[in-house]
Amino acid sequence: MVDNNRFIGGSKEGPAAPKDPVERRDGFFVMFETAIEATARAEGRPSQEVYLDGSYLIDKARYTGGVTDEVMLALLASWAGFRRLVHSIGVSVKTGSDQAEVTFLVQNWGKTSKYETGTRLRIPCPGDGTEILLTLEDIAWSEDDETPGKFAFEFSREGELATASIVFYLNDGYTAPALTVEPPVAFDSFGYRGMVAKSLLHAGNNYRLRAAINKAMQGEDVTIAYIGGSITQGAGAKPIHTGCYAYQSYLRFKELFGRNGGENIHYVKAGVGGTPSELGVIRYERDILRDGAVMPDIVVVEFAVNDEGDETKGSCFESLCLKILSAPNKPAVILLFSVFVNDWNLQERLAPVGKHYNLPMVSIKDAVTEQFRQSKAEGNIISKRQFFYDIYHPADDGHRVMADCLAYLFSETYHSPLRDSEDITTDKPPVLGNDFARIRLLDRNSLGDEGGAGIDAGGFTGTDTELQRVEMDDEPSGTPEFPYNWMHTAESGEECFRLTITSRNLILVYKDSGSPDFGRADIYVDGNLVTTADPHVNSWTHCNPVILYRNEKSQEHVIEIRMAPEDKDKCFTVLGFGYTA
Repeated sequence: MVDNNRFIGGSKEGPAAPKDPVERRDGFFVMFETAIEATARAEGRPSQEVYLDGSYLIDKARYTGGVTDEVMLALLASWAGFRRLVHSIGVSVKTGSDQAEVTFLVQNWGKTSKYETGTRLRIPCPGDGTEILLTLEDIAWSEDDETPGKFAFEFSREGELATASIVFYLNDGYTAPALTVEPPVAFDSFGYRGMVAKSLLHAGNNYRLRAAINKAMQGEDVTIAYIGGSITQGAGAKPIHTGCYAYQSYLRFKELFGRNGGENIHYVKAGVGGTPSELGVIRYERDILRDGAVMPDIVVVEFAVNDEGDETKGSCFESLCLKILSAPNKPAVILLFSVFVNDWNLQERLAPVGKHYNLPMVSIKDAVTEQFRQSKAEGNIISKRQFFYDIYHPADDGHRVMADCLAYLFSETYHSPLRDSEDITTDKPPVLGNDFARIRLLDRNSLGDEGGAGIDAGGFTGTDTELQRVEMDDEPSGTPEFPYNWMHTAESGEECFRLTITSRNLILVYKDSGSPDFGRADIYVDGNLVTTADPHVNSWTHCNPVILYRNEKSQEHVIEIRMAPEDKDKCFTVLGFGYTA
């Protein structure tokens, strides 16, 4: 790996100026005055990471830079093409403090070892908005560079905020459209209110939601909770813990219905990036109910862009809804359908669950996608560039839209002429499945409570502390997910992990990792190899659920987890299990 930890662009060792002045070169932005935040990392300084592989960089060029030339876009997919297209990279950062230290990282993925053999270059950036220029031909790049990997802005302290811009200046022969600076979103306009109103996909039975609103207005304690993926976690919002749609919609609820300054309204947030309802249904008691300490009155469920990875194709989603609805205090469930920059979500798959149980449903897709295709003259309210932080996550403006759409449901429910006289009915055949409605979490912390489970950890006796961290509730710092785990290390030996359990269904949750220290594990059920768990499929630290079996009846099974023969000297972490008796 070429690791250039030196100053570039007018400071120590770097060129004072590009050979051709920037003013003479065409270029396009891949970030334009974008809010960034220092997030704690398992390794290294707190940072804002910007991934470039896959379609990430191409989509940034398309949606932020306005590039429509398919030849240019295709060049961004490889490092060789990138070098043909891009002459230099301009980076500028504006911080709120002259003392803030920001370092810009450029990292390419390598051919030999994706994360190890590509160039890694760090450039100190002033915080006053001065542009630092990286002229590509003046840098010693690794011959092993395969694709642009990621950019990152590294800070000295977690939670620091800044705005950043990155522009690619082009080599001769390439042109790009000029960036059009758009007017701010008119949040108070009639058109905006009309757009938000389109989000109300289904008002549903209002019995439970009206009951929660009435309870709040009478001054009683009311808890509103949120469970979902990275959008619910707050990705794209700055700051992530208070700028996210969840916190903002909680504030709207407090303003509308709270008493004594809203002190009676309480907030629980449990979004985990990159995970589907298959994991959400396992962690609901722990992350939302806090093992019985919390009884939410309203739960917003947001998995419409995460559940492509749900192996059950909707059964876990419906099971999660039923798990929530069946609580003794009868909480209201709101289904929230977020959307990606390509106008995609799983609303068509999941909305039938909401209709089946007559639940309120809010569709961000229905609110924004039609007007995305319009010009300002035709009625566009917010552009994709304004709504999205990246191809998956909303920016601050997008999170505000989502919060306003939920607030519209709250307001419409309150102003409904009548409250439904009868509660919803859950005692009916499922539309997609209910196999996992009674699933329970099994980890080191709960093992003593599970009389039907026995574990011989074998060589998996360690505890992994470098875990996916998420900002729970209104906390700015990350909380580790599944800290009560079993870890195999390079020194653990070859003895397998053995679980004996009586259950009908079983889901293994293991750790994904980008570290080359982690390897694959073979998973056996009753002596038969059922899968090989590979922590490098996604190659970033997060929680990965996989179904080991689904049976009609509960019976005893023996699960063995062995390191794959070629990875015996590597690490693997069993985060936990979800099982139904």
